[in-house]
Amino acid sequence: MNILIVGSGGREHALAWKCAQSPRVDKIYCAPGNAGIAKIAELAAIGPDRFEDLADFAKSHDIGLTIVGMDDPLVGGIVDVFEERGLRVFGPRKSAAILEGSKAFSKALMKKYQIPTAAFETFTDLEEAKSWLRSRASFPVVLKASGLALGKGVLICEDLESALRGADEIMGEKKFGQAGDEMVIEEFLTGREVSVLTFVDGTHIREMSSAQDYKRAGDGDTGLNTGGMGNISPNPYYTEEVQRICREKIFQPTVDAMKAEGREFKGVIFFGLMLTEDGPKVLEYNCRFGDPEAQVVLPRMENDLIDVLEACIDGTLDQVDLRFRPDSCVCVVLASDGYPVSYEKGKVIRGLEAFDKETDRMCFHAGTAFRDGEIVTNGGRVLGITALGKNLEDARAKAYEAAGWADFEGKYFRRDIAL
Repeated sequence: MNILIVGSGGREHALAWKCAQSPRVDKIYCAPGNAGIAKIAELAAIGPDRFEDLADFAKSHDIGLTIVGMDDPLVGGIVDVFEERGLRVFGPRKSAAILEGSKAFSKALMKKYQIPTAAFETFTDLEEAKSWLRSRASFPVVLKASGLALGKGVLICEDLESALRGADEIMGEKKFGQAGDEMVIEEFLTGREVSVLTFVDGTHIREMSSAQDYKRAGDGDTGLNTGGMGNISPNPYYTEEVQRICREKIFQPTVDAMKAEGREFKGVIFFGLMLTEDGPKVLEYNCRFGDPEAQVVLPRMENDLIDVLEACIDGTLDQVDLRFRPDSCVCVVLASDGYPVSYEKGKVIRGLEAFDKETDRMCFHAGTAFRDGEIVTNGGRVLGITALGKNLEDARAKAYEAAGWADFEGKYFRRDIAL
């Protein structure tokens, strides 16, 4: 079959790379894609928000399966549009994608169905939020823009002054756009963070291998929140006992809750978890593959990805035996200097040919483009240098060695991924 992937980042490059390994795939298209994806897929210059144009493309190019990588089109209802046109598409419908599209919704869902999460309050009025912060909050406290904010709409505030300023940024100044029309104020949880991606077919759930994201821009978890500066899989703190508790109290209950609400979920649920002294708690839900989680989980997955995605669509996921290699995987993100605030684009990238014959080291393009026959930077996160190894230490050494192969002006990356 022909495959269409919607998106342009490192996650979509990893999806294309994994799809290309399937004997069931004839040709891969990606809209709009990037310079790295262009090596394995034909690019289509169609924005991810142009649902009807994408559906027209799928019809005219005999696409057997469309995989939506990004959150915005899923929350916007791209799956509904494709299904109405009789097209097979992987991802949740708009009614289910609200799980990520509204933090206020997801927190209320967890409260209703007793799924462990941080205590919270939700506000649509700035002055009411400030009044609550002055009279009720204990610090540190977490402020979250309820809508989609590219992974950046979360502020951890150490005191009242910073919390009031943060509320102004989110709800008053609309720093994160319409995502800040509603705000969640949450208790600050401490512990180890774990990411678990899961396949869901509306009823059944299959867990992918665990991962750990490095969100902050600087070493030692300093600086601003980013979309992710690196990732590792598996997560060493995700023990069998923790997994058992998560399955019993979080994973299946979430799938069941969505079904009970008339919002049957088919696709990927990303569980962002905190392992607290009181047990695992949900930090956030995402309704798609994580980025850069996909870059460390998919290389370890032994199954044909197409088979698994179709099982999710068809409701037969209970018949799938999901398998992962025992190796470890580490991804180090090469970013543009100044990310996530401001940065320059158009810097020529050198050294990419070093990855051409590698089997255990991959270079997933996150923000790249073509210019005058050369590959140049086109985003804050530019490349995801990913390596497989017999353990985390081995994978880490390989990833950091390979991080030196690719170079561009203003390149920066964290030095402590997997330490």
